[in-house]
Amino acid sequence: MNGFHEVRFPLRIALGTSGGPVRRTDIVSLSNGREHRNRRWHDARRRYDAGSGVRSIDDLYAVLAFFEARAGQLYGFRFRDPLDFRSCAPGQAVTADDQRIGTGDGATAAFQLVKTYADAGGATQRTIAKPVEGSVTVAVAGTPVAAGAWSLDARTGIVTFSADAVPGPGAVVTAGYEFDVPVRFDTDRIDIDLAQFSAGRIPSIPLVEIAP
Repeated sequence: MNGFHEVRFPLRIALGTSGGPVRRTDIVSLSNGREHRNRRWHDARRRYDAGSGVRSIDDLYAVLAFFEARAGQLYGFRFRDPLDFRSCAPGQAVTADDQRIGTGDGATAAFQLVKTYADAGGATQRTIAKPVEGSVTVAVAGTPVAAGAWSLDARTGIVTFSADAVPGPGAVVTAGYEFDVPVRFDTDRIDIDLAQFSAGRIPSIPLVEIAP
């Protein structure tokens, strides 16, 4: 990804942020009272406001320094969504069978990490491009695969098996992991309010997800 720094927004501030996925849907009301709905975006785009996570003068300076190091909106960076940062539900432990990422054919060695959100009514699949190194586990046909038999590109989320470990035809490939969201600042201005000595706030720190 061009214009991206592989660094994470300060975690202690990220834990206090608000926000989540945004979708774009066109809705046309028909003359018979029904609606025609069209999905304009195939994938959701997440937006966050980290202003509520700032609680001290140290937090203020950490945001200021991070903002300057990214040159405002110029460079993207990693951000941990305080709710959705694992291949499983927040209160569960990551396991190698959390998410199905592909099916072997005996020749394909590279598989993109993905996360599926599904229920009885439907499902959507999300590309995971910024996994956390050291958190990824992989299984083939339900059997965990030793780390030496595959490698991870943490900049893209692609898992590549070694030549002697390529999944065979029909073998289900699964993975478990933690991940960050690729974002950038959605402003070129940070307003700092030092209302009290040794305390203060930044009313808004808008962040927006960028395409991997």
